[in-house]
Amino acid sequence: MDAGREGVTVTPDGQQGPLGGGHVLLTGATGFLGQAVLERLLRDWPDTRVSLLIRGRGSSTGADRLAGLLRKPVFAELRKAMGNDAFAEAVRQRVNVVDARLGSSDVVLPDDLTVVIHGASTVSFDEPIDEAFNTNVRGVKDLYEAVRAAGSAPHVVHVSTAYVAGARKGTVPETSLDHDADWRTELASAQRSREQVEQDSRRPAALRRALETARAEHGKSGPQSVAQAAERSRAEWVDKQLVDYGRLRAQSLGWPDVYTLTKALGERVAEEELTGVLPLSVVRPAIVESALRHPYPGWIDGFKMADPLIIAYGRGILPEFPGLPDGVLDVIPVDIVVNAILAAADTPPPVDAPAYYHVGSGARNPLTFRAMHENIREYFTDHPMPDGGRGQIKVPVWDFPGARRVERLLRNGERALSVAQRALLVAPANSRTRRWQDDLKREQDRLDFLRKYAELYGVYTEAEVIYTDNRLLALHRSLPPERQDEFGFDPAIIDWPHYLQKVHCPTITATMRRATSGRRSGAHALPAVTESTDGQLVAVFDLEGTIVASNVIETYLWARLADLPRGDWAAELVDLARRMPRYLSAERRDRAEFLRRFVRRYAGANEAALARLVQERIGDALLRRARPEAIRQIRKHRAAGHRTVLITGTVDVLVQPLSVLFDEVVASRLHTRDGVYSGFLEAPPLTGEARAAWLRRYAGTAGVDLTRSYAYGDSYSDRPLLEAVGHPVAVNPDPQLYRHAKSRQWPVAQWTAHTLPAGDAMVETLA
Repeated sequence: MDAGREGVTVTPDGQQGPLGGGHVLLTGATGFLGQAVLERLLRDWPDTRVSLLIRGRGSSTGADRLAGLLRKPVFAELRKAMGNDAFAEAVRQRVNVVDARLGSSDVVLPDDLTVVIHGASTVSFDEPIDEAFNTNVRGVKDLYEAVRAAGSAPHVVHVSTAYVAGARKGTVPETSLDHDADWRTELASAQRSREQVEQDSRRPAALRRALETARAEHGKSGPQSVAQAAERSRAEWVDKQLVDYGRLRAQSLGWPDVYTLTKALGERVAEEELTGVLPLSVVRPAIVESALRHPYPGWIDGFKMADPLIIAYGRGILPEFPGLPDGVLDVIPVDIVVNAILAAADTPPPVDAPAYYHVGSGARNPLTFRAMHENIREYFTDHPMPDGGRGQIKVPVWDFPGARRVERLLRNGERALSVAQRALLVAPANSRTRRWQDDLKREQDRLDFLRKYAELYGVYTEAEVIYTDNRLLALHRSLPPERQDEFGFDPAIIDWPHYLQKVHCPTITATMRRATSGRRSGAHALPAVTESTDGQLVAVFDLEGTIVASNVIETYLWARLADLPRGDWAAELVDLARRMPRYLSAERRDRAEFLRRFVRRYAGANEAALARLVQERIGDALLRRARPEAIRQIRKHRAAGHRTVLITGTVDVLVQPLSVLFDEVVASRLHTRDGVYSGFLEAPPLTGEARAAWLRRYAGTAGVDLTRSYAYGDSYSDRPLLEAVGHPVAVNPDPQLYRHAKSRQWPVAQWTAHTLPAGDAMVETLA
């Protein structure tokens, strides 16, 4: 090609190409590669108009999404060079939005298109099979039917991926794919798959498994929590089956995953729809990563294929990875890919002979996994990642042991972790076991990461394939020499140590460094107590384990032993010990069941006598067992104008001494007959979901805004109560609640009892 006036490309025979002064339809403009293509068109083809296929999302229209897109960093340099007003005017005059979904059958396209660049696709390697086919196959068919119906004769540039060649060894030429997979049959099967799997998920055996697992994990929270967990499990099972279906079907046809399978079939759709009708160029990039030069070195939008691995290595959680040390990691900077796409777009082939271009580095400038490892290890050795306030992370040395050994290490680690997690869930809740849980959570994250990426990328990291780029190189060399430096796309110009250590790694680690520097991972401060003068905020507290360092059993013993002659204490303690396994079993199943069983021990007690006992002796002991931090937090809420509420399963007479701290006390009430307790409750105890239901009713009656309110609890049975407010706090949580709180990033408070230990407090009370 030769250079004409600025922004207009001229072919060797002197004719203007389809980009200069033309009209381009671009799909996928909100994606990483699409953003870069749009920026380049706006900068270097000032006479070219651009229509963007962008569908609205939620309440945002396609135009709204374009406005947000133009504020992204990729356009910052261009906006600065042109000035904000000139940039906005150029967009207004040159850019149009076609607000429609990719593949929509009723989309109407402009009738004067000269180029179509189709870059939209789902790029996930583990997409459910129906979703991948709908976008990457059905979407291609519908789009090109709309292009043909528009009435113009544009050059279509179909952006694919080099990995459509499938799982193979050796060199792959820049030609049409050689396979017998029928895209119509595969598309029809994929579209039926969800209905079939949904039916399987609703069969009795599958539902029974989901319910049993949900009851075991969430039974203490209540029946609705169990039902919701079971339904989540069913839906997750459906998606997992569809993901597995896609991966297995792809592998059975010779592709590593559903992404490469659907992209390959999408190419076949393009060939069938367009060959002999419109010029077609198929551009196949390899692994597209951050910019080498344009719009500025290191520009990237989100994490791409190699980036999670690099960051995980820098954080010390990737001790090994399946891969061949001499295997090629075919990475290519995004600006090289953009230049290749636009050069191909401006060079249409004959309508009956589609052109194919591989855009990668493996053929001309290969980067091996060993070289990649050496470069990122050198980078993180010179620039280590912070360890959340604990110093700096030392990166491991990869030995490249192979996929089988890595898989064996993964299986052994997962088995050991599963045993340790089950043991911790029944261990006492204290600072030591919570530290162990944190350690296990980090190990779980590490193993999950390794498992996921070993399965997703295993085929790629052990690939022995080279994608030839002779046609791409010929296209590059057809550029005038003076344009090759800025608009060229020869991967030989990449200096890998400079690109990886000075450009790419600093960019992708910058956000992570800011997030982890100077703080411990997972630490969350207590929420600020907001002033309220209108009484619209409430602070709800659990009692046992949250406010006081005691429980229902201990409080009962204070009352019971204080009312018995010393000679009867042993018999009472022996009977309590004998029944304890049944109490604990009930507690694990359902907090309300435990309370109903335990209050039977109050049968025959005198109501007035117990009230006097609490007033004279037990009340002081309960106050001495209160946690100072809890009392301070309650007073802080009262000072801020919040309503304070105590919700507890303990019987009301025993918590009377704490009532002065609260505007509302909700406790269990014992049934009496002629002043004597019967051993039954007056009403169902408020536990689990019942607490959340009570709070929502209270909020509706009292005009409370729960989204800005607070709740404090220590047990997994408190989870529904905590989830009902905007500011939940897990206080000295049991193992299940601690795990849930960490997963939801709730604050976790460690409130201590600076008082007598439980045994000493009881002795002093009874003395």
